[in-house]
Amino acid sequence: MALHVMEEANRCLGCKNPRCREGCPIHTNIPEVIRLLKAGKLNDAGWMLFENNPLTTVCSLVCNHEKQCEGHCIRGIKDVPVHFSVIENYISTTYANQMVKGPQPSNGRRVAIIGAGPAGLTIAIILARYGYGVTIFDSKDKIGGVMRYGIPDFRLPDAVLDDIAYRHLELKGIQFRPNTTIGGSITIDDLFRDGYQSVFVGAGLWKPRSLHIKGESLGHVAFAINYLACPEAFRLGERVIVIGSGNSAMDCARTAIRQGARYVTVFNRRDKIAASQYESSYAKLEGVNFEMMKIPVEILEDSVVFADSEFDENGKIRAIPGSEKRYPCTGVIVAVSQELGSSIVSSTKDIGTQSSGLVIADEDGRTSRPGVFAAGDAAHGARTVVEAVANGKRVAETMHAYMQSLPMPEKSAYAEVPLADRVESSVLTEQVLGIEK
Repeated sequence: MALHVMEEANRCLGCKNPRCREGCPIHTNIPEVIRLLKAGKLNDAGWMLFENNPLTTVCSLVCNHEKQCEGHCIRGIKDVPVHFSVIENYISTTYANQMVKGPQPSNGRRVAIIGAGPAGLTIAIILARYGYGVTIFDSKDKIGGVMRYGIPDFRLPDAVLDDIAYRHLELKGIQFRPNTTIGGSITIDDLFRDGYQSVFVGAGLWKPRSLHIKGESLGHVAFAINYLACPEAFRLGERVIVIGSGNSAMDCARTAIRQGARYVTVFNRRDKIAASQYESSYAKLEGVNFEMMKIPVEILEDSVVFADSEFDENGKIRAIPGSEKRYPCTGVIVAVSQELGSSIVSSTKDIGTQSSGLVIADEDGRTSRPGVFAAGDAAHGARTVVEAVANGKRVAETMHAYMQSLPMPEKSAYAEVPLADRVESSVLTEQVLGIEK
């Protein structure tokens, strides 16, 4: 492994104006990282990666490298680009074992992060570096959001996210409150009441987008986000149809094969696959078939009816009348994106939303309510992990500046009372109220 990594590192030209860095949404200093590795300074290279991108171990595995760093590599014009993804993964996973430093001294301020996805984790880690007391709230039982529950383990092992939970959260003193939905028993107003000086809204897109066709409620149909969260719970048989062609559709198709399906076909309403070439090529290699220019009309117990599609004079897709045809299947996965289904905003005053339900926020994450910030999927719709990290970095600095402009929070009057006095007071209260032990 190390030999292969060094071979790739030695192919880097060390460009003075690195196109690879410009192609990276978070502008990773790729030539410098590679230079440090070649100089035998692996820990320095690892420190640089994590300082720039707290989720570097994740991004090394799931980024769309062919359109970002590697897609901009000058070697790729006439040759094969330098595979920085391999280099980044080796450095970050090796250096991660050296990350044992504890939390920064407290600055006396508290911040709440709603959602343990890539944007929320990035902001939590950066603010913890400044000494903020950070609490992450998530409706799931573990951190990661869509990274854990929407990306298959064969692409992103849970162990990578578990390591982030340990290295970045537990060691840094970041608190994680699982299985907690903000907008129900606890609201954003409650968070401000309890001393959080700012709140970040980063709830993921957990509500599947439907096709709105007949048969979508049948028992052999699954939505992609639900299927990927727990594929073992579904029994879709050996002939599966996947409707949609994005990266999630590829993940569903490849997962279905691993769950025992023998025939998996992806149906797409357009003539081009939306997923990256990297992901679609893996799907094809594993035996997934593709049907292009097909629009779903109705889902039946044993098949799906599709109509051929065409582009009209305005470039929009439409079904060709009379072209309907049944395609047999034992199971169907609908993979046509997700939307925000959280009650966070609806339970809170003065936060503007778009017609789609997404939170209205500027490029620095400010919403219409002071102290409330939003980014990631909750504000911009489905984005890649690295885009969420880039967005999160910018919002974290905005939140830091905002909180530094506020007076220090007042401490609870009870915090100044000695513990023994509080115990005595508690006993007295029990006696007055007639509480029996």
